[in-house]
Amino acid sequence: MDKITARILFEEPFWIGIFERTEGTRLSVSKVTFGAEPKGYELYDYIQKQYYDLRFTQAIEVMQEAKKRINPKRRDREARKSMLDTTIATKSQQALKREQEKGKQERKIQRKEKEEQVRQYKFEQKQQKRKEKHKGH
Repeated sequence: MDKITARILFEEPFWIGIFERTEGTRLSVSKVTFGAEPKGYELYDYIQKQYYDLRFTQAIEVMQEAKKRINPKRRDREARKSMLDTTIATKSQQALKREQEKGKQERKIQRKEKEEQVRQYKFEQKQQKRKEKHKGH
């Protein structure tokens, strides 16, 4: 695991957490809904206890950034700036949307299969009833 980023955002009416996991050039994302705004120690505790239970999306390829040594002061400024940044990374949004669409398609297929099973069951019950009536007394 190369890098993990956590972003806490407010999406009406809940606080959400976006966890981005970057492994080499591959990015996967997980979204967690919190009720009230999580405190720092609550977030740390959540990560400690439930990180391995998070369901990440399938990894997508991202462009590899050139590795370059960054001045520690600049790194601190960028970290402070990213804490104030409220936008979700575009790649993360795409990954979450793709996962949502995939789940939607799977639910649609399952719903159709279940409806077909119900329809088949009703048909068989109707046939059974007709046979019972046909037998007579």
